[in-house]
Amino acid sequence: MASVVEYKGLRAGYHCGYCDSKEGKASCGMWAHSMTVQDYQDLIDRGWRRSGKYVYKPVMNQTCCPQYTIRCQPLQFQPSKSHKKVLKKMLKFLAKGEVPRGSCEDEPMDSTMDDAVAGDFALINKLDIQCDLKTLSDDVKASLESEGKNSKKEEPHELLQSQDSIGEKLGSGEPSHSVKVHTVPKPGKGADLSKPPCRKAKEIRKERKRLKLMQQNPAGELEGFQAQGHPPSLFPPKAKSNQPKSLEDLIFESLPENASHKLEVRLVPASFEDPEFKSSFSQSFSLYVKYQVAIHQDLPDECGKTEFTRFLCSSPLEAETPPNGPDCGYGSFHQQYWLDGKIIAVGVIDILPNCVSSVYLYYDPDYSFLSLGVYSALREIAFTRQLHEKTSQLSYYYMGFYIHSCPKMKYKGQYRPSDLLCPETYVWVPIEQCLPALENSKYCRFNQDPEAVDEDRSTEPDRLQVFHKRAIMPYGVYKKQQKDPSEEATVLQYASLVGQKCSERMLLFRN
Repeated sequence: MASVVEYKGLRAGYHCGYCDSKEGKASCGMWAHSMTVQDYQDLIDRGWRRSGKYVYKPVMNQTCCPQYTIRCQPLQFQPSKSHKKVLKKMLKFLAKGEVPRGSCEDEPMDSTMDDAVAGDFALINKLDIQCDLKTLSDDVKASLESEGKNSKKEEPHELLQSQDSIGEKLGSGEPSHSVKVHTVPKPGKGADLSKPPCRKAKEIRKERKRLKLMQQNPAGELEGFQAQGHPPSLFPPKAKSNQPKSLEDLIFESLPENASHKLEVRLVPASFEDPEFKSSFSQSFSLYVKYQVAIHQDLPDECGKTEFTRFLCSSPLEAETPPNGPDCGYGSFHQQYWLDGKIIAVGVIDILPNCVSSVYLYYDPDYSFLSLGVYSALREIAFTRQLHEKTSQLSYYYMGFYIHSCPKMKYKGQYRPSDLLCPETYVWVPIEQCLPALENSKYCRFNQDPEAVDEDRSTEPDRLQVFHKRAIMPYGVYKKQQKDPSEEATVLQYASLVGQKCSERMLLFRN
């Protein structure tokens, strides 16, 4: 099934939620009837994000608080001291029922949920931008079975080439473009984030000792290590007792048989056709209402089942289970945290060809002392690493938007190493190289090469696929039938935002 979207254009001047600016937020959006996981992967790599079936992209140089897509690199991730505290706190609670006294001052925020999405809920509810998805569904199915087949036959070779090139990029496990930015932090702004973090004197002394031993007898020092089939490395391995615990060691540390509590994490497809999702829906919805009222001060009337279903259960993503993909398949899921038989948190996630994308988190405020936002993010990072073992290209954890101008949203930058997406060239740049520029300006082009351009920019708009009157056709054919001058501007704006690849694969519904 092809992706089918209805582009709604620019929405500007609505309330931000992060600042008191009169300018307000600005974003372009579209309703997605259906969407392949590959198309959505390519869209989020261009700064798009979904809220239910509504997919939107902030207009970065116009919106009051620019929202930069941020991703963490789980394979290189090492939990920080504060992360370890959260994990140990959970283990103590599970093992002995210990409840920490007071609040954790080192926690910048108690939830990793995306407030940017939450802030758009009310707007999307009020906007008169819904399309008749049911009618559209019937039309699409009929068209794909008839006219669609003919239009696809026109250029099969070129379409196959496009898909093959995407496969090559996915197979590498790395982004198609990368860039290094060299910036110097402003004096007086704290630690130089471009340099490695400070280490304890004891660690430095040990490292010096190892270097000295290597200089004296490098072959002998490495001989035993290499004999076990390991490649030579700069330093010989540390003694086992000195090795830091991995993220998995900290999460899955064994509990005593008489543990006070039992925590179980279940991955459930976000679909009412799934019996486990359906049977837990009522409890999950009640938890959502409790969270929204207590944490976001929403009125109960604003947290109805319709809103909950539309934004956290409905998804345009078509579930896929390819043989080379993860065992759970690709698509949208609810990761439920069950404590002693009761749901205390739900992380809404999308599993895509290159990443696990965090959509939203809601939890029981009675368990805020467990820092469930941070805990769930660490579990999702570990989950990404687990999926990577079978699906090598799935190697990133997307955390939504990073908003540097909003203090309570800067916590996402603490999951290192992480990258920010350049809003003009769509390449990934290490966050520590972006921060100095963001201190000077809300909006930044992170790619400092003035000659660099968007590699997937729309260069052939006539090849864009349009779905009109139950027929699929290239935009070059469609535009000859149109007399409205504003139609061309709308379609070209859409093409520039989704990029050439997606414009040729996705069907743009025009009525």
